[in-house]
Amino acid sequence: MEGTKGILAIETSGRHGSVAILSVSSGGVRSVSQIALSGDERTAQALAPAIQSLLRKSDWAPRNVRLVAVALGPGSFTGLRIGVTTAKAFAYATEAEIVGVNTLEVLATQTGLIDASVWAILDAQRQELFAAKFRASQHVEPRIERQTSIIAREAWLEALRPGDHVIGPPLQQLSEELPAGVQMVSQSAWQPMAHAVGRLAWQKYCNDQRDDVWQLVPQYFRASAAEEKNPV
Repeated sequence: MEGTKGILAIETSGRHGSVAILSVSSGGVRSVSQIALSGDERTAQALAPAIQSLLRKSDWAPRNVRLVAVALGPGSFTGLRIGVTTAKAFAYATEAEIVGVNTLEVLATQTGLIDASVWAILDAQRQELFAAKFRASQHVEPRIERQTSIIAREAWLEALRPGDHVIGPPLQQLSEELPAGVQMVSQSAWQPMAHAVGRLAWQKYCNDQRDDVWQLVPQYFRASAAEEKNPV
């Protein structure tokens, strides 16, 4: 990505979202600015103006963005669709490259832990969780120990082992049920954020991952309610 000046990162997988821009230099990647989006703002009508405001505040032109990073899921059907569509449209319009990342892997990078076993979770409704297990290390991609899947809350609690670390919004309801020896990451890191999406996407880009702007799609990990009621 010769001549790179920056990364635009989009995270809209949950009830709240965020957008961020990051700069790349010989010293690595750093966050320039980030805007948090409320549930009302995480819409197709609001996301593009938020990105425009972010770029303007940082005195960036759209063409300064040479890599677009976006959370692909799991998460909200509507939020993921809006985020991925916006990312693809921006990348196409500016001729930037694009990399999609797993939302749970984003959470694993936010732990700040070194060589630690981490469970990342998101609410999948119906007393279920989206969950994945990683070996987290600073400055490198988390190593996947258990792939993203949907698991009942009780089954997930039974799968935890002493020494595991856990992160994710559902801990607000599950914190008192965690087995002894399981450690919660600081609550300030439970929500996936755009700056972490950008950092993870950059790591993947440096490891030669590229996504096709025409082929990139959200990763829902489950059928929608309408599809479940009316299977093909």
